[in-house]
Amino acid sequence: MEFFSPEFWYSLVIIVGIDLFLAGDNAIVIAMAARRLPARQRSRAILYGTAGAVALRALCTLIVVYLLMVPGLHLAGGLVLIWIACRLLRPDGGKGNGKKIRAQTSIWAAVRTIIVADALMGLDNVLAVAGAAQSDPLLVIFGLLISVPLLMGGSAIILALINRFHWIIFLGAAILALTAGRMLFAEPAVSDLLGDLENWIEWPVVTLIIAAVLYSGWRSQKKAAQAQGRNQAV
Repeated sequence: MEFFSPEFWYSLVIIVGIDLFLAGDNAIVIAMAARRLPARQRSRAILYGTAGAVALRALCTLIVVYLLMVPGLHLAGGLVLIWIACRLLRPDGGKGNGKKIRAQTSIWAAVRTIIVADALMGLDNVLAVAGAAQSDPLLVIFGLLISVPLLMGGSAIILALINRFHWIIFLGAAILALTAGRMLFAEPAVSDLLGDLENWIEWPVVTLIIAAVLYSGWRSQKKAAQAQGRNQAV
């Protein structure tokens, strides 16, 4: 991808959006892991833990970028990403649900907890960013450099906005569905099969995938709300 071309900027915006939507709750992990440390150690634990987590995430994402060059993996990755987008909209789909992060009393234990928890919670983020990067490692690096400071400085605000304006989570799911659709059509076998028809079919199909994901999420949330209403009425 040409450096700073319109396609580059488009993909970069998508990557930053994915990072913010999928990794926003990782700030909670950081806070929970470091909350028992003395004040003078807390900032160091957060800094070291975040740096380690970002380095590990960058490495994993770059590995996945190169793995996606293997025939068939773009198709498989796109299908998995559609499932992740649907899961994001489920009432119980939050990554942090059911995860108990233990507060640590030593700085290096807190750093280790932050790195391990981020790695476990960030697998879907790695796949989504790798797919949006379209096999361009430079996009991965730029995306991380931009999104990490935003995440560290504004993740609490992002989480508060998501809780207050519920429609924002649908925007995040739409970004994932868009990335998933583009991954499907980035698969060489699909391109070879469609030939010249790909330019006509790609965006209608991607739009259909986005609509299906959003409708599925809306239905699941509606059913959950109805079930909750029935339980409260009993």
